[in-house]
Amino acid sequence: MKYNSQIHHRRSIRLKDYDYTQAGAYFITICSCQRENIFGEIVNGEMKLNSWGEVAYNEWFKTAELRSNVELYKEQFIVMPNHIHGNVWLKDVGTRRRRVPTEKFGKPVSGSIPTIIRAYKSAVTYSINKLENSRGSVIWQRNYYEHVIRNEKELELITKYIEYNPMNWQFDRDNAQNDLPTFENAEDYIKDAEAMIGLKK
Repeated sequence: MKYNSQIHHRRSIRLKDYDYTQAGAYFITICSCQRENIFGEIVNGEMKLNSWGEVAYNEWFKTAELRSNVELYKEQFIVMPNHIHGNVWLKDVGTRRRRVPTEKFGKPVSGSIPTIIRAYKSAVTYSINKLENSRGSVIWQRNYYEHVIRNEKELELITKYIEYNPMNWQFDRDNAQNDLPTFENAEDYIKDAEAMIGLKK
């Protein structure tokens, strides 16, 4: 299925009634608007960041500096030409809730994955617009993909996928030059990771 801005920008892909403030690891993928290559290029299997890519990289790790419940690791993050992959770790801050907090428009839940990602995307957009001395440039797709990492096997698989992503750019479905069907959800990334890592063994 080809990318469709009306469909992919507006539908909710969060798990219904899941507590996204819950401690654990979350695999996050955020694509640039229209999947344009705006963060740099792949050269000999390595990602070469441009100034926009540097912003996307640096703002990711500022997230952990600003939020006490977030841990981030360099080996679990990559900026690609038109998307980023990263694992966000939420720590247990000892807050007990009687019910699962639900994200609503205009009412973000503090410390939740949607709130963290929204703030990251906004920070990157703001910094790039400031860098270019412009206003209103759209950097990201409206939504993003997430996958709750459920065990050590998945964590190892996803971490290797992130590491090998630049080397496999020519086969990546996010690479517009491949003319391949785009990803529908985070589970598609996991399936590709399984196939890719299988070839690496």
